[in-house]
Amino acid sequence: MRKPARAPGTALDAKVRATAGALGLVLLLASCGLLPAPPGGTSAPGQTQGGATSPASPTPSGSPSEATPSSGWKTFTTTDGALAFDYPAGWTVKDPGGALGGDFVDVFNAEGKSIAGLRTNIVTGAECVGKSPYQVYDSAPMVALAEGGGGDGGVPRYVFESRGDDPDAVATRSTIAAYGITMVPEESGDLACPMFHLFLWPPSGAFFGGTYNPENNATPGDPALPYLEKARLYAATPEYQDIRKMITSLRPGRSSTASPGTPTGTSTGK
Repeated sequence: MRKPARAPGTALDAKVRATAGALGLVLLLASCGLLPAPPGGTSAPGQTQGGATSPASPTPSGSPSEATPSSGWKTFTTTDGALAFDYPAGWTVKDPGGALGGDFVDVFNAEGKSIAGLRTNIVTGAECVGKSPYQVYDSAPMVALAEGGGGDGGVPRYVFESRGDDPDAVATRSTIAAYGITMVPEESGDLACPMFHLFLWPPSGAFFGGTYNPENNATPGDPALPYLEKARLYAATPEYQDIRKMITSLRPGRSSTASPGTPTGTSTGK
């Protein structure tokens, strides 16, 4: 259930410069749960990756021309028209606009609970100051983001992973799980650097993901189960699959086909 790690003290490989005002947000994201995804292909259903079960066959994000929302889903395009993603029709996307000089989008499920956030124009860059036990529940490459402007640092990856091994029923300061997009290479060993879910996107970096929270993320099983066991169970739920499909649908936007900053309501069958 653990993934391997590199030599101690290795610096994380994602480095991007942006406005200093965004630094606090990036540090917060990094401390809440964000990092490396394994290279190579996608895991098929039932296969394991580094000892962690991959709950479903990943669907990599294709080129913008190939990306279409699932039946009954809508498409959201950021205010500047640079990025777009698909989301379930029953969910809500809120974009106050102008925050930190970039996009500041929040996604809520049908119950109004926060599921994920999209932030752009943020700073990245961190050192591996300590390693901890980790698990990877799911991973998939996101080629469209590399093609759209993040290619200098390699192909970004979607990942759902955790750090720490506390047995508590809730997240702790040292044990947390999160899903998002990363550009940090695969670790190898029994320990890993802190999670760092940020990817290169002009003019600096971006984040699209969320921290796993059993109070927000509907999880089957006994509420008293250890937090990491809940995260493993959550990876097999329909809600998680919708989150995964939404995040991996992120792609360069096409303002000519969508009204920037608003859900387009586009719905096509698959």
